[in-house]
Amino acid sequence: MTGKILAGFIVVFSLLFGAAVYYMQVYHFYEEVKASGTDDVKLIVMASGKAEGILYEDFQAIDAESSPIRYRACFKTSMSIPMLTETYEAYTKQTPAPRNAPRWFDCFDSKAIGAQIQAGTAHVFVSAHNLYYGIDRVVAITDDGRGYVWHEINECGDKAYDGTPLGENCPEREGN
Repeated sequence: MTGKILAGFIVVFSLLFGAAVYYMQVYHFYEEVKASGTDDVKLIVMASGKAEGILYEDFQAIDAESSPIRYRACFKTSMSIPMLTETYEAYTKQTPAPRNAPRWFDCFDSKAIGAQIQAGTAHVFVSAHNLYYGIDRVVAITDDGRGYVWHEINECGDKAYDGTPLGENCPEREGN
């Protein structure tokens, strides 16, 4: 009888612990980002190399302090793709791959965004190089004006996190 009680306790504890871990990962750490209305979406201008805000509306974003790659945002823009591609820096370092957002943040569907990038109906631009060490902020804008923002691990980040020597093209890390 004691074994059944102990086994039941272990099962109940495991279920509660699993539910707590799930909640912490999917809900607890994320916070809604309040839109400023003017500079939530920035792209790097090719001519100057500086980031500048673009026209946007319906901005929604989430972030978490627990990881530099948890930022996700959605918006709409009236700016045309030809104008954007002629003015702003395209993200060409590697193939961008939007990471999954929590299900409850339903404007950001990483699989659909990735498919649009592969199909050429979404164009990816640089918002910030090395926003955090090894992390770039990228913005994808579709042909119909929907936009998505996320953080992408760049080449230096890949090397830094897997222990490969950084090389000459990577900036110095703070504290080194």
